[in-house]
Amino acid sequence: MTESDLNRVLLVEDTAPLARVYTEYLHSEGYEVEHQETGAQALESLRLRQPGALVLDLKLPDIDGLEVLRTARESHPDLPVIVVTAHGSISVAVEAMRDGAFDFLVKPFTAARLIVTVRNALERRRLTRIVAHYRRELDRGSFHSFVGASTPMQTVYRLIESVAPSRASVFLTGESGTGKELAADAIHRCSPRRDHPFIAINCAAIPKDLLESEIFGHVKGAFTGAVGDRAGAARQADGGTLFLDEVCEMPMELQAKILRFVQTGTFQPVGGTQMEKVDVRFISATNRDPLAEVAAGRFREDLYYRLHVVPIHLPPLREREGDVCLIARHFLADMAKEEGKAFQRLDSDAESALMAYDFPGNVRQLQNILRNVVVLNDGAAVTRAMLPEPLRSATADATARRNPPESAAAPSPERPPAGEAAADPLASSTEVVPLWQLEKQAIQRALALTGDDVPRAAALLEISPSTIYRKLQQWKIKITG
Repeated sequence: MTESDLNRVLLVEDTAPLARVYTEYLHSEGYEVEHQETGAQALESLRLRQPGALVLDLKLPDIDGLEVLRTARESHPDLPVIVVTAHGSISVAVEAMRDGAFDFLVKPFTAARLIVTVRNALERRRLTRIVAHYRRELDRGSFHSFVGASTPMQTVYRLIESVAPSRASVFLTGESGTGKELAADAIHRCSPRRDHPFIAINCAAIPKDLLESEIFGHVKGAFTGAVGDRAGAARQADGGTLFLDEVCEMPMELQAKILRFVQTGTFQPVGGTQMEKVDVRFISATNRDPLAEVAAGRFREDLYYRLHVVPIHLPPLREREGDVCLIARHFLADMAKEEGKAFQRLDSDAESALMAYDFPGNVRQLQNILRNVVVLNDGAAVTRAMLPEPLRSATADATARRNPPESAAAPSPERPPAGEAAADPLASSTEVVPLWQLEKQAIQRALALTGDDVPRAAALLEISPSTIYRKLQQWKIKITG
């Protein structure tokens, strides 16, 4: 809906003099008014164009007003409907409110009463649309090929949407397995270049002596084995996007040629004599610290600043609270279908294990773990026993700590000695302690009792390890163990 649609009121009133009066009331406030006399005309108008609000007389010559209300709400659930009724029909107005009417007016009513009611209806609809917009923006559980609803990923999604329409070069950083190529693909698909090629080159996976040919192409006879002309990635990506993955692995002698290509849009195929010109958008990525590579003399500073126009950092999985289970469920559904297995879910112990693990290999490691589980097992649910050893052991240890045997005489962090923590430590205090201080004390105590073992402390507190790491960073506390 446009803003002009939101300012338009559909008035359904079969009494012509009253319709003229109501229309004048609304015109005086700047509203556009469309008048219909029957229920059938009103429904046809709604089918063609949705107004900002509907003012509906319940007494119509052809269709019961309540039926018009129900039909309108079914087709337009967010449409505010203001029903108009005679003084003796309050019970009908109450029934209309139960059916979803925004408000009701009892004839006769003043201009002020009509205007205030319509204004409130339109304002609430505007606010509802704003809330829905931000909910879509902030609560997305997926974005193109990404799966994740955490705050860090919402930031990534918004950055991608912001930079995609421009021609600016984008530089992606992040650990291996965080989805840098997915981000590059998402930028391309959100951009005006989406209908043109997306060409990805992994600079670390191609032998250095062949990388120049892969990017710029070659002419026949340029080197042994060059039996014909071959277009490189630069030519193939014309009009689209060229993604240089692991760009810091590029040899220094090639970096100078890439710099010229980025600056001018021109290149020379290997063995060629003519310069070629193309229109490409550059996206680069690395799992290294690019500035450290520049300082070490392994990456040209001038090329770094040409490529590093808009930086986007992909967060590691351990910093994406809750996303691990969302991603695991997504992988499980896809892999179970591919492998013909019966898996439908992960049980609570399996999800707890995933939440407690740090995943140094990030999403790619999680994907491999789920593939291993699906290939080697079957059942309705993935259980703790099906997980690979690092996760299974950590979960088993945490379970044992949460459920110590009754005969255990030694006190444990989960079960303090009798009387030590049985009483509420705040019960005898008259002060109100800020919540963040209680949170800090609880985390520090858990770390002290576990010897600064963050995953173990997180399991005891029933939170994600990434939560502890983030809180410690906020409090500027370092882990000694």
